[in-house]
Amino acid sequence: MQYKRIVVKVGTNLLTGGSGKLDVKIMADLVKQMAELHGRGHELILVTSGAVAAGRERLGIKNKLKDIPFKQVMAAVGQNRLMHLYDELFSIYGIIVSQALLTRADLTDRSQYLNARNTLLALIKLGVICIVNENDVVCTDELGELKFGDNDKLSAMVANLVDADLLILLSDVKGLYSENPQHNKRARLIPVVEKIDEKIEEMAGGAGSPRGTGGMVTKIEAAKLATSSGVTVIITLGTLPDVLLKAASGKNVGTLFLPRDTKIESRRRWLLSGLSSNGKLVIDRGAINALRKSRKSLLPAGVVDVMGEFNRGDVVDLIDMEGRKTGSGITNYSSADLQRIKGMQSGKIVEILGYEYGDEVIHCDNLALV
Repeated sequence: MQYKRIVVKVGTNLLTGGSGKLDVKIMADLVKQMAELHGRGHELILVTSGAVAAGRERLGIKNKLKDIPFKQVMAAVGQNRLMHLYDELFSIYGIIVSQALLTRADLTDRSQYLNARNTLLALIKLGVICIVNENDVVCTDELGELKFGDNDKLSAMVANLVDADLLILLSDVKGLYSENPQHNKRARLIPVVEKIDEKIEEMAGGAGSPRGTGGMVTKIEAAKLATSSGVTVIITLGTLPDVLLKAASGKNVGTLFLPRDTKIESRRRWLLSGLSSNGKLVIDRGAINALRKSRKSLLPAGVVDVMGEFNRGDVVDLIDMEGRKTGSGITNYSSADLQRIKGMQSGKIVEILGYEYGDEVIHCDNLALV
């Protein structure tokens, strides 16, 4: 078996066939493939969009209302319709499904993160296929801390959450192209990406679909998050014949993103996700080298600047002098304390603050690097 635990993400454009309403034929074909994989012993989680589209169809609303309350109403109506369809389709093959509606806030708290993980793993053990969606009814753009922003990113978080072997991002394009294939017929499909760097991110800039909230940019962001935690990612065209069966068996479909490293344990994965980040620390090159090469802790001397307000015990992101993310970790000192001791030797902490919580700003055990 090439991949045991698989997360499949399907977007609105795929589920509707670009029509604006759910295409039951497309859904049935995808469910049939997942049922076959389930029968072969694969463990599956489905991250799906489509609730808003289903609600719009059910309510008979043809124009695309952009007001958040209208979207939430359509999601509330459509979620039931979407799940009913999935339940009926999977029941044909005797497969029980469950539903999990997640918000960003559900995964920012460590205990809630673990609760979500334990629930999903328990469902997998019982042979239940869990269908996951962002809880659009309560998520708003104004409350950005509650919203993943798209189901691509959510699927990457779910893949990390359950230690998946493979994340399949089904799209309305075959994969990542060297240029936008809609504008340049000579654009070539990139079959394998070993590392997501600036060049790859630039390729994704114009290759996304104009519809929906996803697009190639968010898929590359999701792939970067998942591969950094040891998950293999495939972006491919969702309407290819037997696409899931081929992807799961390791056959060439779309663009394959190789994992950067072996899987890291769940606590570090949670830190690296950045979901619960409350601020940023700018660190110098010497500190970055010490963290990467010697796996040392971050000391005050390596901190150049402090951004945002946070308390002791909060998660903060580490960035280099050019603003690139280096990692995330749990800080031993508040932002107010760090403003006073940044750039100082550890031996000066008590003298400056009158107390100390250790020599380290972030201990190596509470640190995860990108």
